[in-house]
Amino acid sequence: MTGTTTVQVPAATVPSPDGRSLAHLPVTLFSSVMGLGGVSLAWRRAAHVYELPAWPAQGFLALAALTFVVVGTAYVVKWVRFPAAARAELRHPVRMTFAPTVTIALLVLATAGQSFAPGVASVLWWAGAGGHLVATVAVVSAWFGRADIVHGSVTPAWFIPVVGNVITPLAARELGSVELARFAFGVGVVFWVALLPLVLQRVLLHDAAFPEKLLPTIAIFVAPPSVAMLSWGALTGSVDDPVGVLLFSASMSFVAILLAQAGRLRRIPFAVPYWAYTFPLAAASAAAVAMAGARPQVVYDVVAVLLLGATSVLVLVVTGLTVRAAALGRICLPE
Repeated sequence: MTGTTTVQVPAATVPSPDGRSLAHLPVTLFSSVMGLGGVSLAWRRAAHVYELPAWPAQGFLALAALTFVVVGTAYVVKWVRFPAAARAELRHPVRMTFAPTVTIALLVLATAGQSFAPGVASVLWWAGAGGHLVATVAVVSAWFGRADIVHGSVTPAWFIPVVGNVITPLAARELGSVELARFAFGVGVVFWVALLPLVLQRVLLHDAAFPEKLLPTIAIFVAPPSVAMLSWGALTGSVDDPVGVLLFSASMSFVAILLAQAGRLRRIPFAVPYWAYTFPLAAASAAAVAMAGARPQVVYDVVAVLLLGATSVLVLVVTGLTVRAAALGRICLPE
C-alpha cells in the first residue's frame, strides 16, 4: 500500500510469541553449578573422613562442569545477541546480587576439580578469586550510590556478592595464594557480620512484602557460617577450636530454622530460585562431615550422613526439575 513502510526485523532478535527468548536467560542459573559442585565437595570430604569411594564426588563434579559449559555458553550468547537485556540484568536492584554466582561457580569448580586438573583448576581459582573481589567492589558501590536500591531490595542474596569471598580459601594452599585467601576471608566475614542484621530485619519484619518466588533464598543464611567454618579450617588446619565450633553451631542453627519452614516452602511452585537451597545445604553437609572427622562422636556422624544424603537427593531432584522446565520452555521467560 502507498505510504506504508515495511520494517524488516532480524529473526535472531524476535522473541517467541509467548515471550520465551534467550534475552530472559537468568544469571541465577549459575547457582546450579554451585549446587552440583558443592555436593561434589561434600562427597569429596566424606570420602576422606569415612573412606568412601570417590565416584559420587566425581559424578557430581562432572555434572557441575557440564552445567557450567552449557549455562556459560548460553549466557555468552545472551551477551552477544541481547546486550541491552544482559546489562539491564546487571543493573537490576535485586538480580544484580546474583551475578557474582559466576565467580563463585569458578571457585567451586576449581576446588572440586583440583585433583583431576590442577593446572586448569589454578586458572579457575585465580579468575574466581580476583573476579569476586571486583564484583564485591562493584555491587557495594552500587548499594552506596543508587537511590533505587531501598529496603525492599534487600534479600538473603545480598550475601552472595560480598560474603561469597569466604569460598576463596578452600583451595588457596593448593591452587593459589594464601595471602589473598586471608584477605578475602576477612572481607567475607566482616560483611557477613555487617549484613546479617539487615537481612534478618528484611525477612523477619514484614513491612515490605517479600516475593514468594524468592522465599527459597532464605536458605542462603546457611551458607556463610558453613563455608566460613570450612575456610577457617583450610587456613588454620583445624575446625575443632572455638571459632570452628561457633561457626558450626551457627550453620546448624540456620539449617534447623530452614527445616522448620519446610511446610511453607514446599507449597512454592518450582522455579530457578529453587537452586538457592542446594549450595547452602551442600556447604552445611561438608561442614558437618568436617566436624564429624574432627570429633568422632555418633551425633556428628548422624547429622553429617543425614545432611549429605538429603542434600544429594535434593540436588538431583532440582536438576531433574530444571531440565524438565527447560525442555518445556519455562526457563527463559520474562518476569
